[in-house]
Amino acid sequence: MSNNSISKLQASEINELNRQMEARLNSLDNQDTLRAAMRYSVMAGGKRIRPLIVFATCASFQTPISEAVFAVAGSLEFIHTYSLIHDDLPEMDNDELRRGKPTNHKVYGQAMAVLAGDALLTEAFEWLTEAGISPVDNLKLVHKLAKAAGPKGMVDGQSRDILGEKQQLTLEQLKVLHAGKTGALITYAFEAGGILAGVSDQHQALLREFGLLFGLAFQIYDDILDVTSTQEKMGKAVHKDSLEHKNTYPALLGLNEAKRSLEHTLSQAGNVLKQLNDLGVQTELFDELLGYFKI
Repeated sequence: MSNNSISKLQASEINELNRQMEARLNSLDNQDTLRAAMRYSVMAGGKRIRPLIVFATCASFQTPISEAVFAVAGSLEFIHTYSLIHDDLPEMDNDELRRGKPTNHKVYGQAMAVLAGDALLTEAFEWLTEAGISPVDNLKLVHKLAKAAGPKGMVDGQSRDILGEKQQLTLEQLKVLHAGKTGALITYAFEAGGILAGVSDQHQALLREFGLLFGLAFQIYDDILDVTSTQEKMGKAVHKDSLEHKNTYPALLGLNEAKRSLEHTLSQAGNVLKQLNDLGVQTELFDELLGYFKI
C-alpha cells in the first residue's frame, strides 16, 4: 500500500484531487459567473471525507489510486458540494456561512446558487462516465450514485428533514431520515471503492454495512458538535438546530444519551471491521477513519 495512513492520503491524494477538481472546473466552456459560482463552493475547502473514503477503501484492498479513482472521488465531491449549496438556500436551511465562508447564494444570489448546484450535479455524472473503467463497473457506479443522491437516498432524506421540522420524529424515523440525507453518499463512497477494487460480494456487503454505520455515526457526531462546538471550529453556524427545533439526536435523546448512541454505533462499526480483518483485509485505514469521531 503506497499510502498507509489517512494523513498520507490527505497530503497526497486529496491535494491531487483538489488540483484535478479545480482544473476540471476551470476548463468548462460555460458562462463565466456560473463557472465561478461552481468553483467557489467546490474550492471553499472542507474535509473531503467522501473522497477520502474512496481512496482509503481502494488502498485497503491494495488497489492503486488511478485516474479512474480520482474521477469517482471527484464526481462524488461535486454532488456533495451541490447538496450543500442547495441546503444553504433560504428555502432549505437558510444558512449564511459554510466552510468558514459566506454561502454561495450570499455571494452569487439565489438563482445562480441553484444553477451552480444543478451544474455540479450533472457535471458529476459526465466526469464519472469518463472514468475509463469497464462499462459494467461504470454502469454500477452510475446506478449506485444516482440512487444514493436521488429520491431514494439523499433527496429523500432532505425532504424528510424539511417536513419533520413541523413534528417530533421517533428515533427510528430520525435514523431513516439520516440514512438518506447523510448516510447514502457516505455508504456509496465505500461501495464505490469496493467496485474499483473488484472486491467479492461478501466484502462488498461488509463495506456497505460499515458505510451505513459510519454514516449514522457521522450524523450523530455532527448533531453533538452543533450543541458543543463553536462557529470558528465548525466553519458554520452552531446551536442552530435547537433554535429551529430540528429533529436531532441530542434533542430526541439528550446530549449524554446521544454520546452513548455514538459509542454504540462505533462499536458496531468496529465489529464489522473485525469481520473484514478476519477475511484478510487490511483495516488500519478504516480504523483511522473512525478516529474522526472524537468528543
